[in-house]
Amino acid sequence: MSEKMLFTPMHIGSCEIKNRIVMAPMLMGFGQFDGKATEKMLNYYEERAKGGTGLIITEITRIDDKTGSAAFAQLSASTDENIASLSELAQRIHKHGAKIFVQLHHPGRQNIGLLVGTVPLSIQLEKLTKGMYGKLLYKLTPAVGPTLIKNNIAPPSVAPSACDPAYFAGGKVRALTIEEIKELEQEFIEGAVRVQKAGIDGVELHASHGYLLQQFFSPVTNQRTDEYGGSFENRMRFITNIINGIRERCGREFPLIVRLTVDECYDRIGQPEKGYHLEDGIQIAKALEALGIDAIDVSSAGYDTFNYWLEPTSFEPGWRKHMAKAVKEAVSIPVIAANLIRSPEQAEAQLQEGTQDFISLGRPHIADPHWAKKAENGETIRRCICCLNCIETMQNNAYIGSHGECAVNPFVGKEGTALKKNGGGRRVVVCGAGPAGLMAADILAQRGFDVTVFEKEEQPGGQINLAKMPPKKDKIDWFTQDLYKMAVDHGAKFLFGNEATVEKIADIHPYAVFCATGSSSFKPYFEGQYTYDDLLTFDDILSGKVNLTDKNVAVIGSGFTGLETAEYLNEAGNRTTIIEMASEIAPGAWMQHIDDMLPRLKAAGTVIRTDEKLCAVYKDHIVSQNTKTGKRTEMPVDAVVLALGSKADMKLFTELKKTNWRVFGIGDTKRFGNLANATKTAYEAAVGLQ
Repeated sequence: MSEKMLFTPMHIGSCEIKNRIVMAPMLMGFGQFDGKATEKMLNYYEERAKGGTGLIITEITRIDDKTGSAAFAQLSASTDENIASLSELAQRIHKHGAKIFVQLHHPGRQNIGLLVGTVPLSIQLEKLTKGMYGKLLYKLTPAVGPTLIKNNIAPPSVAPSACDPAYFAGGKVRALTIEEIKELEQEFIEGAVRVQKAGIDGVELHASHGYLLQQFFSPVTNQRTDEYGGSFENRMRFITNIINGIRERCGREFPLIVRLTVDECYDRIGQPEKGYHLEDGIQIAKALEALGIDAIDVSSAGYDTFNYWLEPTSFEPGWRKHMAKAVKEAVSIPVIAANLIRSPEQAEAQLQEGTQDFISLGRPHIADPHWAKKAENGETIRRCICCLNCIETMQNNAYIGSHGECAVNPFVGKEGTALKKNGGGRRVVVCGAGPAGLMAADILAQRGFDVTVFEKEEQPGGQINLAKMPPKKDKIDWFTQDLYKMAVDHGAKFLFGNEATVEKIADIHPYAVFCATGSSSFKPYFEGQYTYDDLLTFDDILSGKVNLTDKNVAVIGSGFTGLETAEYLNEAGNRTTIIEMASEIAPGAWMQHIDDMLPRLKAAGTVIRTDEKLCAVYKDHIVSQNTKTGKRTEMPVDAVVLALGSKADMKLFTELKKTNWRVFGIGDTKRFGNLANATKTAYEAAVGLQ
């Protein structure tokens, strides 16, 4: 390909990086109580080094076990016992010509109270019980943990000042004492010393995303009146002492960078009076350069403004590159930045235009560990679609002692397991080219099976062809584009406009059949006076089968699909009301998606009625009932659109099970769910075929 700068080397301090591609730090939960790297973690990072990445920056790595443990399963540099583990990690990365920095971190007020003071005890109990403690803990935490957090039964997290808890973290917050601050300074310094002793190439201080180092900069979290608060110089004192201490102990030649939130982005959520803004962030960046750091890793926002550092799919690639460029114009040291970069072309353009010096890729490295090599060779990259399944599963699975997952890359966490290439040309049929069918076809083709895919529609994608239709959802289609091309390149054959039947499959004489026939929208009957066809469903709308304009529309159900359908109808010039039985919008949905869509729905005038159950439908109105009071309400409408979920299409699967073939249900046929469920079930079945 034509990229020039992306694959040229550049120095960060004394360390030469072979290209401009950096793997951003991301906690995925591959660790253990004592903070030593597990084999799964080592394999995970090494795979990204194999994939051609120039610099890998590790996940948040704790320097304090008492108040600074952000997860039970994170990396640690808090004791000398961690040095050997970090050394092994360095060796695994260096084998492939990549460099590695460790990100030193303390969560401050963004910690979960359950982790304050409990990690040292957990480490000891795990040793004493030879692993039994962890098994018991992860049996109890799914039920006990959320209850304790919800009822605020946990020790307080710490911050520069006693302040409101962080959004998403919750809990109570207390101010650090002067003695505690000075102790933490030394712990950061000692952490860097251990990292250097381990043979790691450099360290990054995490002063971003609302964590402790950044909390000292921000007026939201630092209202101190002593030497650590008030003036700019005082608010810089904590990180200044840490940087000076690291330089004194590790020397000027040991690379030291800072990840910095240069804009807290409170104005983006309608609170411009809060926090600090880009001009303040630039002042901090210049002060850090004056302290002698070797590079600045530019980022933005924090937990209170979550979507402005870890974006959902609605955000445009490069939307915040102006922040990195502003810093680069103000400093002379290298600038690293993420900026929601999703393609090699975008990466090269931002280097050429002087936005930054290094391209930081976080979630893209989860989605495709070989991003760098594929970009260099012009191969198809499995693009991150910003679905946020990685952080949602990381958070949820932490309660059961497991790790984050990727909706488009089910190989995450399985990097140490080689894909068996024993298909031997045996014929396999896949029924359906939706997400599950595409994933199964690609994996089976890679394994050496002769794969034929039947698809009744004229194009691949299945339910994704509906999911991509609402406003700002076009990235979802990247999954189809990328995986279809990869499956074809690996040898899978697709028969479009050709619905699978038992008879057609029999003509192929298959060794195995994978059924991925998907689902259709759920459409129950209601009281009232209407014809069944008068009730529309979300797929009627999103498929374009029915076009509504300038209508009063009731959308029944506020799940993810209901919210997206309402937004689609709003864009077409309709007036929408969402009716939801539950007391909250989108119950069970990841909070970032709700935070992303609700402002747009409200701006468009959508009315949301919770605790309401649809009872009856008439030609010109509906009747709903409040689930708490029992009161019934009539509402005039021109159309009713149901978004009450879907039901799996089991007809073909039922017929296939009567044959003598090896038959596997995948996607909704196996276990009803979302895109991540589809790819996971397909992976499990495709790699399990003997």
